[in-house]
Amino acid sequence: MEHDWIMGLLGGGLIGLGGAVYLLGNGRIMGASGIIGGLVDGSGRSTATERLVFLAGLVGVPTILYLATGMTKETHLTPNWAVVIAAGLLVGIGTRVANGCTSGHGVCGISRFSLRGMVATVFYILAGGITLTLMRHVLGVI
Repeated sequence: MEHDWIMGLLGGGLIGLGGAVYLLGNGRIMGASGIIGGLVDGSGRSTATERLVFLAGLVGVPTILYLATGMTKETHLTPNWAVVIAAGLLVGIGTRVANGCTSGHGVCGISRFSLRGMVATVFYILAGGITLTLMRHVLGVI
């Protein structure tokens, strides 16, 4: 197996493990957009500490691994910052409209056989594929 495939498999397994630990630890679904959204809109004040710890781990662990190993991976991110900012805003809006994101619907929802999670996952994968096709091959933006 190629190194990228092995790393993807390990990363996916760790995300699944993290979702299981989060669910078992506090009885809630590990959805990153909901965790961040609760901090932004104030609805998660009662659990702000655990939300902040989760986000610190989300940013801190890759940073620590980078500092410890020096490993980097080329991302092929577009140099057009307007596209990057617009994409981030659209993803944020989409996760609020869909009441969840890839970690909530895709990882945790599908693993719990949630019909809502499965349907949401199918639609955001389709929307991502269509958007990429239009932006790269039709409009040439990325």
